[in-house]
Amino acid sequence: MKTIGTTSAAELTDADYAALADFRHALRVFQAFSESRAAEFGLTPQQHQTLLAIRGMAPSPVSIGYIAERLILKPHSASGLVTRLEALGLVVRRPSPHDGRQALIELTPKARALLERLSATHREEIVRLRPMLTALLDTFG
Repeated sequence: MKTIGTTSAAELTDADYAALADFRHALRVFQAFSESRAAEFGLTPQQHQTLLAIRGMAPSPVSIGYIAERLILKPHSASGLVTRLEALGLVVRRPSPHDGRQALIELTPKARALLERLSATHREEIVRLRPMLTALLDTFG
């Protein structure tokens, strides 16, 4: 693949556009894979991403605000998402010991087990895609 490295939109070449299109396609292929695996585990993509965001902060519990930030949501949308995950028995919401107005979210053992299996398949897919993704990223200099 040809290395691209432009400084302005006026300098974009056909190769630049091809590389950008290939990169976006590769991201979408992984996203489709991820959405499909999440559905196999009975989760929506946002639910999966929420569980992953919470687990990524372990062992610390996280706030609704943190979830909203990580998923690029408004806090009320993140709160509704957490409510649905609570109903599925995947998270618990506890008052913060430092600020009673804030709720802290933790994964349940059920969520940890589910996320471990789901994340293992994602790691395998990333390892499989790594050579192609590396080559695509290398085209950008």
